[in-house]
Amino acid sequence: MYAVFLNGGKQHRVKEGQIIRLEKLDLKIGQRIEFKKILMLSDKENIKIGKPILSKCYIEAYIDNHGKHKKIKIIKFNRRKHYKKTQGHRQAFTDVKIKKIFNN
Repeated sequence: MYAVFLNGGKQHRVKEGQIIRLEKLDLKIGQRIEFKKILMLSDKENIKIGKPILSKCYIEAYIDNHGKHKKIKIIKFNRRKHYKKTQGHRQAFTDVKIKKIFNN
């Protein structure tokens, strides 16, 4: 069984037991979270598609880890203008472990 849900403006396809990396969530490690914006739900035989969201379906998950991605460099440069600007960015993330997909 797998589900597609919406979080942070992005769609994620998950199944039970999977660990996914989402944008930073302000929750503590080990805390329970429910995702209620389920767009699609599928098992071996049946597929349910929401219009746009399935009601009475949700995903139970737990916060597994917080961290930051590798640093990326942003370079702005204009030739012959004596202009060069560098900047770095590290995007924060949260790892979430999917425990159960509820299909009511």
